[in-house]
Amino acid sequence: MASRSLVWFRLDLRLADQPALMAAATKGNVIPVFIWSPEEEGPAAPGAASRWWLHESLNALDQSLRKKGSRLILRRGPALSSLQALLEETGAKSVYWNRRYEPSLIARDTKVKDALQSRGIYVESFNSALLFEPWQIKTKAGTPFQVFTPFWNACMGGPEPSAPLVTPTQWASPSVWPKSEPLESFGLLPKPDWAGGLRSSWDPGEAGGRERLKVFSSGPVGQYHEARDVMSEDGVSRLSPHLHFGEISPRQIWSSMQRDSAVSFGNGPATYLKELGWREFSHHLLYHFPQTVSEPLRPEFAQFPWRRDHAAFEAWSGGHTGFPVVDAGMRELWRTGWMHNRARMICASFLVKDLLVDWRQGAAWFWDTLVDADLANNTLGWQWTAGCGADAAPFFRIFNPVLQGQKFDSKGEYVRRWVPELATFPVKNLHDPWLAKDVQTKVAYPPPLVDHGFARDRALAALATVSKKGKFDA
Repeated sequence: MASRSLVWFRLDLRLADQPALMAAATKGNVIPVFIWSPEEEGPAAPGAASRWWLHESLNALDQSLRKKGSRLILRRGPALSSLQALLEETGAKSVYWNRRYEPSLIARDTKVKDALQSRGIYVESFNSALLFEPWQIKTKAGTPFQVFTPFWNACMGGPEPSAPLVTPTQWASPSVWPKSEPLESFGLLPKPDWAGGLRSSWDPGEAGGRERLKVFSSGPVGQYHEARDVMSEDGVSRLSPHLHFGEISPRQIWSSMQRDSAVSFGNGPATYLKELGWREFSHHLLYHFPQTVSEPLRPEFAQFPWRRDHAAFEAWSGGHTGFPVVDAGMRELWRTGWMHNRARMICASFLVKDLLVDWRQGAAWFWDTLVDADLANNTLGWQWTAGCGADAAPFFRIFNPVLQGQKFDSKGEYVRRWVPELATFPVKNLHDPWLAKDVQTKVAYPPPLVDHGFARDRALAALATVSKKGKFDA
């Protein structure tokens, strides 16, 4: 009888550049498996919007596998007992998977690997999610980086990322398949169904990711350096959810930028690849500083005097702050499960600095509503905004939401799209509608939640109370 191997799919829901699948395909019969075990994932367990995406992506992966004469076996965790049961049922003697880097899952995977190997099962894991392993990049002193530029310089100073693996055309499958649970039993889809905006905005799955990369690398990447901050334009890649779920690999993107775009599109591809570098940096930080999921990297911020203001948070999360660019971003998020990166920075700054609401509340909201919610990126982004993380923007750098809107949505197209009550508002005061008293009375739009000048002074005063020792100054 041919040897059998389990391929444990996780956030690597693709067939191309799939090292675990490639390794198993050379050994005999391949049994692809996905295990739903949110209880084991801790802070990395997907939020509501991500669960919708996961359902669609798993369905797409199963369809792709069936075209190859295979299928995806679904089980519900815990992971170790699920894998042990499948090994018993199938007679498989090896398990392959691609690594995850969230702290809770590193611990879980180590436990699984040790337990299986103690039973004589061959286990091998691979890197399929990053260009560089988090432990590979070190300072000259052998310590982790905490500043992006030297980190990325160190990455670029080493060997180029390896080329993506070729998709196997076929592999051996068992004549009898183990039992699979129905995907619907995982309960990933929302009830009642609020995902209409997500469905109309996205095409989850490997094919959708591949098509999005093709579109981006064939044109928009050329203007990426200039267009990435213009919120009304389709100037960004929108690849982030496909990357997070592993429907496309960073090596595939790297190869595409280098091969298809570098000659024709000037600085655009290099600028975009640097954004991939920030993704690498976020995973580097999470690996070396796992406490940052819930605690600030800079210890003095542990005593920062955040305000508990439920009403303000509700206004922010619902897109009713009275600041059009903030409300547009939050409504785009609620409708599509995604938000333009410039809008993310503006909205995050408004929450933690204008409203003085704890960055962890904002991170939790983004985690539940973003289809690209990634623990490393989410943690880095919010700590960067709050000034308490690695390479962070200083807390005293406080975005003025009116000026940000005027600069990055100068024609008001982004605001008009997502805040329709301002659709006919003149551009002169579109980003500060409260100043146009004669027009505002005709518009059903709230007044500003807070005076930005007052909020800025309050934020700076709060910062002044925190000493370098993490205690309040007298």
